[in-house]
Amino acid sequence: MSQLNNSKPGKVAGFILSLIVIFGVSFYSLIVFWPLPELSSPLTIKVERGSSLKEIGKILKEKKVIADSKTFVLAARIMGHETSIRAGLFSLTDLRSNYNIVQQLVNGAPILKKITIPEGMRKEQIASIFQSALGLDANSFIGLCENARFIRSLGLNVPSLEGFLFPDTYHFHESETVSRVIKTMVLEYQKLFKMELEHRLSDYGFTELEMVTLASIIEGEAIYDSERALISSVYHNRLKKKMRLQADPTIQFIIDDGPRRLLKKDLKIQSPYNTYKIFGLPPGPINSPGKESLISALSPANSDFLFFVANGEGYHTFSKTEKEHNIAKKKFQRFRKKLKDEKNRSKVTRD
Repeated sequence: MSQLNNSKPGKVAGFILSLIVIFGVSFYSLIVFWPLPELSSPLTIKVERGSSLKEIGKILKEKKVIADSKTFVLAARIMGHETSIRAGLFSLTDLRSNYNIVQQLVNGAPILKKITIPEGMRKEQIASIFQSALGLDANSFIGLCENARFIRSLGLNVPSLEGFLFPDTYHFHESETVSRVIKTMVLEYQKLFKMELEHRLSDYGFTELEMVTLASIIEGEAIYDSERALISSVYHNRLKKKMRLQADPTIQFIIDDGPRRLLKKDLKIQSPYNTYKIFGLPPGPINSPGKESLISALSPANSDFLFFVANGEGYHTFSKTEKEHNIAKKKFQRFRKKLKDEKNRSKVTRD
């Protein structure tokens, strides 16, 4: 009789436990797997950095994916993903339940944005592109490019990352950080440096910084790849003869309202970047040179040229003597005057 009485509490406890388990499973299933309204997919949603589950639920509700944001928040918490959802642009292809949505936001890859950085851009211009494309703070970008500790962490011994942000086409998602974007660009430069450039520095007695600086000047001068090695040869020849480089792109770098046609007064600006006044290379790069300019900096053409001037068609006229150079300059000035006169005549005709 006593054994029978003792078994009753155990059965009751077991029954209650079973009810709790059944209730728990039912509640989990109801919250997590309850069917949602069928919508056409895929559906694109943007999760901002630092968004809470409540804010994400609000977005889904506004897009009529879910009827109740509180249920979505509870489902994500029950699944253990309260802080697992990354920022970015997501394409949701399965909208059948909270479970499916949360799984895609946690395990799905954010949509990548294609961002092209052209050759010859300064760090400020690059920062502006990433601010527009990814919402990255341009000032933070520029600040990190000048942060000595961060620069050293990338294995570079330079005062700034100007010139080391490799121009290329990149694919980033919207949750990328400033540091990761910069590291990615610098890594692309370093790959090229290790594979094709480092072993040639000693041939010309250049440091890495000097090589990138010269490459950036070549980038500022050249439009066509076919001329880069010739332009490089002019600067190499002038360096050997201890002549001033007299490179216009270095002046464009120090004027506030460039790029524009340079004036005589611009050439008198006191600056370590004014290659019309200093001898040798300026202290650092003036833009981010591309692959061809970097290679040309250490692969100058075999020439005796010491001068070059634009010919008005995107190319340049190269000269060995100052006399030849002055003739080429006058020819270019006549060409420019002709274009100006034609433009003025065209304007008069339209008016």
